[in-house]
Amino acid sequence: MPGKARTIVVLLFASIFAILGSLFVAFPRPAATFYGNAATDPDALFYVRVIGLRDLALSAYLAGLAMAGQRQALLIILYATLLIPAGDLFLLVASGSATMVHYALHGISLLCFAVLAWWHHRAGTWR
Repeated sequence: MPGKARTIVVLLFASIFAILGSLFVAFPRPAATFYGNAATDPDALFYVRVIGLRDLALSAYLAGLAMAGQRQALLIILYATLLIPAGDLFLLVASGSATMVHYALHGISLLCFAVLAWWHHRAGTWR
């Protein structure tokens, strides 16, 4: 049962990122404000669509590896994925336009992926 719980949690994360990615691609203006960017800047809108595609890819490989039971590969991906929210936080700091809400959202994402990676690492077996 613990293996199934881990699979469900990973699939939940994958679903969340699939929804976010789809929304970012389809509706970049509101998504730009999510990242602290000006919703009228064409470069910001392009950037947000790229983020949406990145999140869709993240969703696909998380779900695929979880459903295939590829624990080792999933664990590597979970650890590597920590670079995404860490990089987002760095970009927010560099932009100087972010608010505490922006930092909190990406910080929570970083924390969630770190805990999920730790949980899978600690488990030792997938099913």
